[in-house]
Amino acid sequence: MADNLIKLPADFSIRMQQQLGNYFPDFSQALQKTSPISIRVNPLKSKAKYQNSVPWSSYGFYLDERPVFTLDPSFHAGAYYVQEASSMFLEQVVLQLNLDKNPIKVLDLCAAPGGKSTHLLSLLHPESLLVSNEVIRTRASILNENLTKWGYPNVVITNNDARDFQKLTGFFDVIVLDAPCSGEGLFRKDPEAMKEWSVNHVELCARRQQRILEDIWPALKFNGIIIYSTCTYNELENEDNLTWLGKNHSWNSLSLELNQAWGVEEVKFDNRFGYRFYSHLLQGEGFFISLIQKRENEHETLVKIKRDHGQQKSKIPDELFKWIRQPDQFNFDLKNQKVTIQTKSLTDISHYFQQHFRVIQAGTPLAELKGNKLVPDHALALSVHLNGNHFTQIELNKEEALNFLRKEALSIPYHNRGFGLVTYDSIPLGWVNILDHRINNLYPKEWRIRNL
Repeated sequence: MADNLIKLPADFSIRMQQQLGNYFPDFSQALQKTSPISIRVNPLKSKAKYQNSVPWSSYGFYLDERPVFTLDPSFHAGAYYVQEASSMFLEQVVLQLNLDKNPIKVLDLCAAPGGKSTHLLSLLHPESLLVSNEVIRTRASILNENLTKWGYPNVVITNNDARDFQKLTGFFDVIVLDAPCSGEGLFRKDPEAMKEWSVNHVELCARRQQRILEDIWPALKFNGIIIYSTCTYNELENEDNLTWLGKNHSWNSLSLELNQAWGVEEVKFDNRFGYRFYSHLLQGEGFFISLIQKRENEHETLVKIKRDHGQQKSKIPDELFKWIRQPDQFNFDLKNQKVTIQTKSLTDISHYFQQHFRVIQAGTPLAELKGNKLVPDHALALSVHLNGNHFTQIELNKEEALNFLRKEALSIPYHNRGFGLVTYDSIPLGWVNILDHRINNLYPKEWRIRNL
């Protein structure tokens, strides 16, 4: 492609020439190329086989070309997530630090749209708690949709500011802070990031990142880990912020083992480590990540639950225990005629968040009780714990599946009356209600896809 396709901001070019020296022409040329397309599969759903692996992720794969993901029913079923390859390096952090071995409490602070949260759910111990937070309400709704599609129950989705978590002193074992940044690493993928870039904007982002680090610091326990990352190249938002944190707090820098073939650059500064991703050295966008281990003692908040004695105490219908696999692993909560399942070991913590934070969703919604009728929730259809064999299953071809996702009427043979589970490539998509003379499409109207 012609070099004039992307015209870099002058101040950015000057700084990157200083930062890269003789390698700047390679960097500049790489930004003229098309961004690589990558996805990360859901290990509990995906049946597809892919060939070109992202080297630092067992679940990540490159695609030869970009399909229209909106027109792939498997995407809506949560079989995979479209994610930039560099950010999948989070997997190396989890595995090399053995964060997957035992149940831990993790906060993904700036989580929308859900790339790192869905990745964490695939990696962590099934009894680990993930609190997936987004401060912007509209983005929190997108986060909720993507996590619902992923289908894991051990997550609480919140809509809070970073400082709101200060009440949970010493609570989290791990905090993932993918900090809002100037987006330099996304210039070729997102031209708007380049239009908004300026030296002042970089300085503004760096100050915001410092505020977030300071706000969230009390919530991390002694020896807990902050996984700090940005999608930018400059030192101000990366190394300088960590140097600033080191002047105000006590922490150790943790290092990782790198495969030289990956092309990831190890950065050493002030006896600390960081890892920078350049697009001319690897198949991915710009990214930076560093690991902070807290060395300050912190009083750990003990979760105390205020039992809601006014909560409805009606018995959970026995039928619901047949709707999921291994129901003895879960607590069934009934509130306002809606039933939700919670991982047993996480139920009290989940209730605590519902009482003290702005919670979008906790656990997996199972059903709504309407008189003597049980109406399955859409989240149940997408849950990895769904007992699909208990329901009438209706396998759809691609055209039928897209009609379902558009919330259109389905022209398919009638089955037994009642709720039916529609699938595509044997992966559940949602529910229909089969009546005598028609089939009602129960796909959520706010999620329906538009004709393209």
